[in-house]
Amino acid sequence: MNWILARSEETSSERVAPDGVLHLANAFRGAKVLMSAVELGVFTELAGGPLSLETLRRHIDIHERGTRDFLDALAAMGLLVRDAHGRYANTPEADRYLVEGSSSYIGGWFEHLGAHEYPNWHLLTKALQTGEPQIASDSLYSHLYMESDQVAAFARAMSGATVLVARELATAFRWRDYGTFVDVGSAEGCLPVEVARRHPHLVGVGFDLPPLREVFERNVSRNGLASRLRFQGGNFLSDELPEGDVLVLGRVLHNWNLKKKKLLLRKARAAVRPGGAVIVYERFINDSRSNAAGLLASLNMLVMTSGGFDYSAADCIQWMAEAGFKDMALTSVTADQSMLVGLT
Repeated sequence: MNWILARSEETSSERVAPDGVLHLANAFRGAKVLMSAVELGVFTELAGGPLSLETLRRHIDIHERGTRDFLDALAAMGLLVRDAHGRYANTPEADRYLVEGSSSYIGGWFEHLGAHEYPNWHLLTKALQTGEPQIASDSLYSHLYMESDQVAAFARAMSGATVLVARELATAFRWRDYGTFVDVGSAEGCLPVEVARRHPHLVGVGFDLPPLREVFERNVSRNGLASRLRFQGGNFLSDELPEGDVLVLGRVLHNWNLKKKKLLLRKARAAVRPGGAVIVYERFINDSRSNAAGLLASLNMLVMTSGGFDYSAADCIQWMAEAGFKDMALTSVTADQSMLVGLT
């Protein structure tokens, strides 16, 4: 009888494969292959059509030892295709989102992840043990703003992280009811450009730290919107926010502790004109705390900031009400991000 029970338990356990656990344990490898491919310009090199292994290797300047495994891994991951002649080409997804210079390029964000977040995530255990960030609280931004090329790279990364949600937000919100808007933490102005392009009646302001002025104005001019979009430099923690009918706080609040989150919402309420609105968009943690994107984003704040954390829409609704907003409404805008609108 005992033998039968033991045999039954053994058979049952054999049916439970560890595939999911193994996939998660090794997921960092695929992520880093993608980051390196973007950094090396693989997808941009293939924008003009298929290339042989050797031609592509020379163009991206990597050693022959790892080339075949690297390119075949990208093909196995669904980012490249390899034809019968051994030539490599972009998949439609890679062609649309990973070719630098395209209007849908998001690779700048992956470069940022590889250079500034990926190196610190190996310290997650220490962050969990100590509750402390694994970089100096102000070292990331001070480092990024030291030189103009670093400012440009950071701004490009923010556009990569914003362009998809910006395009959806440009249609998901009732912009026709308003005349002016302010994007708080605008970087090079990805969101203002997308919104203004879609709604010719709008006039907007990009508010960010002064070193972002040049890249913002260059991007706005490149898109022919200099007459309708302007930059205002400042620090949103110490300065008042520019006035507007609509203020946008996109992935801003999660960087800060609760006291500063509430401060920023109070400042937004003071800056929104009567009859206006605030838009907060984030990877909100759902009420059942079961969406990995929001939870992992919050762990990233643990590693990278001194007090930041992600939060639920219900939390934000409470804070917005305390700040004086009303009639809050939540709308999904992308697969992992939603916007919360509050009215004055």
